[in-house]
Amino acid sequence: MTSTPRPTTAAALAAACLGLAGAFAAAPEARASAFEFVPAPQTDLNRLYRIDRVTGEVSSCQYALKEGTVGVTLCFGPGEGADAQPPGAYGLVSSHHEREGGVFRVNHRTGEMSICYVFEEKVVCTPPETVSPVATAEAPATPDTTGSTR
Repeated sequence: MTSTPRPTTAAALAAACLGLAGAFAAAPEARASAFEFVPAPQTDLNRLYRIDRVTGEVSSCQYALKEGTVGVTLCFGPGEGADAQPPGAYGLVSSHHEREGGVFRVNHRTGEMSICYVFEEKVVCTPPETVSPVATAEAPATPDTTGSTR
């Protein structure tokens, strides 16, 4: 009966290094998913919004005609409220309103939302807000203990 050869320490180390090299090779792909892109819902606007999924920073680009060329890409950097936010799990949501040029920035961890749009050559966002079920519920009626009617 023949025995199966056991891998040497050098062979095991080489296999581990190859596995580690494969992990590093996949790292650029993981970084490539750091951004999300969503078009503006306005049907006659060729604008695309970009968000950094960790920082929530929002920017936007669109195509523009330029005589004598195939056109140019106009980009709008982050302005008021569109800059980096506290670390989170951010995304963009486009409404289905055909005349809306902005998008919603959402934080999937906290439920906060902002509206972001291009204003004076910058992307601006409203302050983040969230709806709390407690804040939106009607306050319970307090019983009148004086016996009077209100």
